[in-house]
Amino acid sequence: MKLDLDAYFARIGWTGEPRPTVEVLRSLHRAHALGIPFENLDPVLGSVPSLDPADLEAKLVHGGRGGYCYEQNTLLAAVLRQLGFTVTLLTARVTLGAAPGDIRPRSHILLRVDVPDVAGPSYVADVGFGSIGALLEPIELVTGAELYDAPRHHRLVTVAHDGPLEMWEVQAEKGGSWEAQYAFTAEPFEGVDVEMINWYIATGPHSPFRQAVYAQRALPDSSHRSLAGLDLVETAGDGTIRERLLSGPDELREVLKDSFGIHVPEGAELPA
Repeated sequence: MKLDLDAYFARIGWTGEPRPTVEVLRSLHRAHALGIPFENLDPVLGSVPSLDPADLEAKLVHGGRGGYCYEQNTLLAAVLRQLGFTVTLLTARVTLGAAPGDIRPRSHILLRVDVPDVAGPSYVADVGFGSIGALLEPIELVTGAELYDAPRHHRLVTVAHDGPLEMWEVQAEKGGSWEAQYAFTAEPFEGVDVEMINWYIATGPHSPFRQAVYAQRALPDSSHRSLAGLDLVETAGDGTIRERLLSGPDELREVLKDSFGIHVPEGAELPA
């Protein structure tokens, strides 16, 4: 199916000329990252999010909802392909918060994007990483590449591992040092692979996305909002952090709507 690009552009507040250029890739990526929140309501409420383009458009574009990485990056991939970019699905191990020696499964997806008729490098695009360290703009797939995606600062490095392909790691600058976010190889994956990972994360008994509500929203004023269960963290543009515990499901519903722009489905029973 072809997406309604005008509706998508309106949803994210983008008004550029829709053509496959580096400038369009950067601005679309940033507009999407600021325009559509990260959330996992479907798994918490007991269903597997659909990755069908029509369902993604209905939910994320028209339905006042967000999504997690499989939804967000599948939607962006469809948009970019429709504009003429070449997009390859990649998978990553989340290294943020991992203890030394931990080997996590490849549970995150991201995109490799190639710009037609441009001899330069490919780009890593990712609008679905639910963290304050997430990319706001694509970064060049080049060792040592740095990106000042204000107010954030990222770099891409290679790290040692046992496999035959280079292992890349996205890092975010935090307090003057670099913090690992996730690591990936350039091996291409297909939509059916993403469907399988999505199903496991939405249904697996040990998946954190089944246990509590998670939401993230980056705002144009450089502030950031994060929700994990009932724990709300608001980070101002100057780095000031305010944290508070919500009182329960009723306040959770209000905060999701008013602070994250997420419309909770009618009749949904949110966890306490």
